[in-house]
Amino acid sequence: MVIDLELPGPVALVTGAASGLGREIAAALHAAGYRVLLTDRDGAAARDAALTLDPDARSACGLALDVADKAAFAAALAQLAEMGWGVPRVLVNNAALTLTTPVMQISPEEFSRVTEVNLRGTFLGCQVIGAAMADAGYGRIVNVASLAGQNGGTASGAHYAASKAGILTLTKVFARALAAQGVTVNAVAPGPLDLPSVHAMVPPERLAQIVQTIPVQRLGDPAFIARTVVLLADEAAASVTGAAWDLNGGLFMR
Repeated sequence: MVIDLELPGPVALVTGAASGLGREIAAALHAAGYRVLLTDRDGAAARDAALTLDPDARSACGLALDVADKAAFAAALAQLAEMGWGVPRVLVNNAALTLTTPVMQISPEEFSRVTEVNLRGTFLGCQVIGAAMADAGYGRIVNVASLAGQNGGTASGAHYAASKAGILTLTKVFARALAAQGVTVNAVAPGPLDLPSVHAMVPPERLAQIVQTIPVQRLGDPAFIARTVVLLADEAAASVTGAAWDLNGGLFMR
């Protein structure tokens, strides 16, 4: 791995960045001029995704990170320091486990597994990376929530919906805790997205029915969600904190 210590550009860390929406977000940040650390439980996949952004691994690198492990976030900070990248200015808590088990069939173990990744992972990211940002006097944290956490979910499982509702609350809690140290914390709450994972999770006929219930009659564009994250990560977004940006095609209006 070749690291250019003089390479300009702020640093962003994205969890769950090996595929899906996380990969879209990492690509959008990279295109906006960020040096991006793509993290994922599958470290090899994260490194492969990083190489598609920068084959020389100068402005994009991949790292294995289990978001349920607090020490893994501390290790990511240590890795960034060793690379000469320093404390990230942007954190995107995107890693998630999505299961569609009917509510009355969810085992306690499965419920814990989903909430451990989605909710605990977001909590630990905000706590560990947020503390480092606070010490540095600047940071932008964007948590990926979901429409499911606002309306109780339709296609997703109850554990997923509950974890995403918790993320919306954690966003407000950390926004209050970190605001005075120059760190903003916001969330994006997408509805159903046009992603391979969504098409794999929902049978075609069921997905067609869901699309018919969306006022705009289409699935959300992951690239637009990614650009929204980049906007919230901008230095100029200093007055936006504790907010949840709804991107759901009109399924939830307030």
